[in-house]
Amino acid sequence: MQKIYPNATAALDGLLHDGMFIAAGGFGLCGIPELLLSAIKDAGTKDLTFASNNAGVDDFGIGILLQTRQVKKMISSYVGENAEFMRQYLSGELELEFNPQGTLAERMRSGGCGIPGFYTKTGVGTVIADGKEHKDFPTGENGAPETYIMENGIFADLAIVKAWKADETGNLMFRKTARNFNPPAAMCGKTCVVEVEEIVPTGSLDPDAIHLPGIYVHRIIQGDHEKRIEQRTTRSA
Repeated sequence: MQKIYPNATAALDGLLHDGMFIAAGGFGLCGIPELLLSAIKDAGTKDLTFASNNAGVDDFGIGILLQTRQVKKMISSYVGENAEFMRQYLSGELELEFNPQGTLAERMRSGGCGIPGFYTKTGVGTVIADGKEHKDFPTGENGAPETYIMENGIFADLAIVKAWKADETGNLMFRKTARNFNPPAAMCGKTCVVEVEEIVPTGSLDPDAIHLPGIYVHRIIQGDHEKRIEQRTTRSA
């Protein structure tokens, strides 16, 4: 099966439709699938739901799709650093489902493993728990009951992620903190499209160094990526 495509537009051909659910990797400005997001913007696909830790900034990451009003709903952990994200949410233009970061990562991972739901203590007693199933388990001291809430696994129509290296069969390596949400996001999409900095021949990656096996990856592109710094702090001379 040929997984390598010449560019982001070709890799997304036949996959996009209005109203779809997309899981995207990235954390802050690190590990964002910027080329694929730009191609989605150019395609004009609208009414999108994104599961992503955050939405980048106003002119980068999912932020470029917020500017063009192509996003209907965000399932996210963090809304800072993006003024348009906050403006649309506070004005009621954008639906927002808050998730603690660990819960969001586990929801993605669970979807990728075929697990429809799981219980967690995170969020119990907060607005995160509103409307969710509660259940007591004997996990406290001396078997005392403790309350957990049910969270659903994420099953996305499409996953878009960024990796450092891929071989021709789709085995992936991520570089340091750029791994972040990318592996679980890749797992939970019915189709996974990956952009990488380098494609190497099959068999050239150390099996013990592979972070995500190629069974999860359907399409790959290679491209040049922008290296951004989210917050630069300097001192006066």
